[in-house]
Amino acid sequence: MSVLDNLRTSKRLPVLQVLKTSVATIAAWLIAGALIPTQLPVFAAIAALLVVQPSVNQSLGKGIERSIGVLLGVIVASALSLAFGAYSWVVLVAVLVAMLIAWALKMAPATGNQVAISAMLTLALGAATPNYALDRVLETLIGAAIGIIVNAAIVPPVAIAPARREAALLGGELAASADRLAAALETAQSRADIEALMIEARLLRPMREAADAAIAAGTESLTLNPRRSAHREELAQLGALLEQLGPIVTQLIGMTRAFADHYDASLHDEPTVKAIAEQLHRVAHDIRLAARVAEPEPEPMTSTVPALTSALVVRPPTSSHWILIGSLLEDLRRIREELGAEA
Repeated sequence: MSVLDNLRTSKRLPVLQVLKTSVATIAAWLIAGALIPTQLPVFAAIAALLVVQPSVNQSLGKGIERSIGVLLGVIVASALSLAFGAYSWVVLVAVLVAMLIAWALKMAPATGNQVAISAMLTLALGAATPNYALDRVLETLIGAAIGIIVNAAIVPPVAIAPARREAALLGGELAASADRLAAALETAQSRADIEALMIEARLLRPMREAADAAIAAGTESLTLNPRRSAHREELAQLGALLEQLGPIVTQLIGMTRAFADHYDASLHDEPTVKAIAEQLHRVAHDIRLAARVAEPEPEPMTSTVPALTSALVVRPPTSSHWILIGSLLEDLRRIREELGAEA
């Protein structure tokens, strides 16, 4: 990785967020400059710039973080300025003291840095001026408030589309994995085929984690969001889908692992194994049916009726296969339970 790679990200910020950040910064500069005309409103502009975040809730958190950091920084700078005067070395001492206070209070790194930066700027820009410290705190509060208001008023961000996309991807891949395992149970497999099947099954875990993270981000984006009522039900449906599919991921990976560990060439001749394969095809159908809530415009399906409607009839397996078949049956029972078939 080159040094320049650290300067770029894999994707750009949304243009709307860039525009909102610009609007908030300009508004903070003009309003704070009009209300507190004694100094350039640098603190207000910086606060507004930092407060506009991907969600209104994050904006509120960043506003509080910024305000606390500035307040502590200004207090440190003012105290040291009164104690030692306006010497250049006092700025260095202020940075050290600010960092130590942040460390002692167990502040987050961003907040600790904010305390030090505020102390340094306060001393560098004129802490000796009467009312300077109070003006800078008020200026920061104005900028933070403007940033929050702009983010909430101008198309407040709602992270539902990523949650829907990740949930749909998980549902589609989970159904495909069930079909692949069913096909592997029906026909003889090479060792390479089994390894490929296992690798594809393991990929379900990071997909489930990505979907969980997207749902969490969507939930966070609706907190304090004026548009939350229009999306709350949709997000609840996606969350319910993830709660249903999450355990199935675990069971399907377990079934694939058991198949890979106990496979032999005569396995597909077992009548019960063929019945399990048929059930897995039905599982795939019902997963696709459940995952349709994650698709804005779901494609038509051959059947919209759940396929797991009949109980599995088990015949006694041969002695060499009973451990594998027993394991597959137990995982299959749990999957049927998650999909509502056992009810």
